[in-house]
Amino acid sequence: MSRPVPFRAVLRSEGTKLASLRSTWWAAAGYVLVAGGFGWLAASTNPSADSADSALRIALIGFGFAQFAVVAVAVVAATGEFASGSVLASLAAVPRRVRWLAAKTGVVAGAVAVLTGVLALVCWLAARTLTAVPGGVPLGGAVARDVLLQVAGAALTAVLAVGLGTLLRSTAGGVAAGVALVFLAPLLLPLFGSTGEWLAEAMPVLRVGADPFLVAGTTGPVGLAVTAAWAVGTWALAAVLLVRRDL
Repeated sequence: MSRPVPFRAVLRSEGTKLASLRSTWWAAAGYVLVAGGFGWLAASTNPSADSADSALRIALIGFGFAQFAVVAVAVVAATGEFASGSVLASLAAVPRRVRWLAAKTGVVAGAVAVLTGVLALVCWLAARTLTAVPGGVPLGGAVARDVLLQVAGAALTAVLAVGLGTLLRSTAGGVAAGVALVFLAPLLLPLFGSTGEWLAEAMPVLRVGADPFLVAGTTGPVGLAVTAAWAVGTWALAAVLLVRRDL
């Protein structure tokens, strides 16, 4: 019996696949331009702030829009192989389907986390350079927390989107479901009274540092936990169905 492919080799393979997609580079370019560009623009139009974390959150505002690129690229990474039929070759090389999905998810979420971390630091530099704050904008305390929350939130959004793509096996359906979950539902549900407000707080939400983007909802660690629950639950369901379905 042949030995299973080492997991690091599966990771390398998934990294090559992700890098070979033109959509990855277009999405990354859009992510950089919107998150980084809006960060510097927002900081330049905000000459002063009361606190360092307030200055940073203003500079992070572009992530609210830019994270749509995360949803798109993560869904495409999951659905592309099903659409082309190359998933058959992938699973022939890696018969343990959950192992294959874990590698794909790790590569996508890892790439998103690294790029988000770099861009969050770019936004911090913009706030530090362009916004006057008593005591400056040191990279510590609430500022470091908001940077880490932004990275974690974007990575979890990527996990959720990979799960949706694997679950639905449709790029259009996966992107639509992701946008509905993290943006439209939290925005529209509060229109239906107190029950709708409660449901909105239980939805994953695109975040700017510790704050939900354009909607009312939980903040900080609680909001991150909600997003994590959705991401893990969706991914687990996708993994179960991936094992049980015929390709």
